Amino acid sequence: MRKRASTVVGAFVAALALSFSGATGAQAAGSDYWQCAYFARLFSGIEIFGDAWTWWSKASGEYARGNAPQEGAVLAFKQTGSMRLGHVSVVSQVLTDRVIQVTHANWSRIGGRRGQIEKDVTVVDVSPRGDWSQVKVWYDPLKDLGTTAYPTHGFIYRTALNESPKAAGAAAMTVARNAVGQVSSAMQPTVGSPMQTLMRAGADTGDRLGELIGAATSTSQE
Repeated sequence: MRKRASTVVGAFVAALALSFSGATGAQAAGSDYWQCAYFARLFSGIEIFGDAWTWWSKASGEYARGNAPQEGAVLAFKQTGSMRLGHVSVVSQVLTDRVIQVTHANWSRIGGRRGQIEKDVTVVDVSPRGDWSQVKVWYDPLKDLGTTAYPTHGFIYRTALNESPKAAGAAAMTVARNAVGQVSSAMQPTVGSPMQTLMRAGADTGDRLGELIGAATSTSQE
């Protein structure tokens, strides 16, 4: 219980220090290197420790898991050759049953650098059965969805199977997530954001979202 309280207080203090530091997005990005697992734990309040690829197994018996997106859940990526430590992203919004937005760290190279926070970036389910076992993810240098389909385990929900110890400090974690949201908002590029791209209707098309989903679910992959 003491460890839990210490973690909550540490996350809360770190979030507040960042949110009130007065640094611009560029300054913050230049001085901080965020690992995806640490950020996902801080932002979601899901208390799992270790490399991202271990989160799915560690969640077993502790948190509810599934293959349906839900706001606040953590999407756990599997290990691949190019992503040997896996990856975790926090669902910030569910747009459709196959399109979500996530807030995560250490994904895109922004300004040539990794370890930065991206807020509300697009992830599309491209699995044959629509079970979120394969996804494509917004990649900032391309200003579009990446071409690689990444395998995932599924979603880890904030619902703890043993709610009583996990509930301690929930209010503090909510404040911490809100504070980190302010930081990630400052870091997110404002030009060509995923939501702008998804919702922008061209002069001769009324469904840009449909176009993107079609392109993402096409058979051409890296």
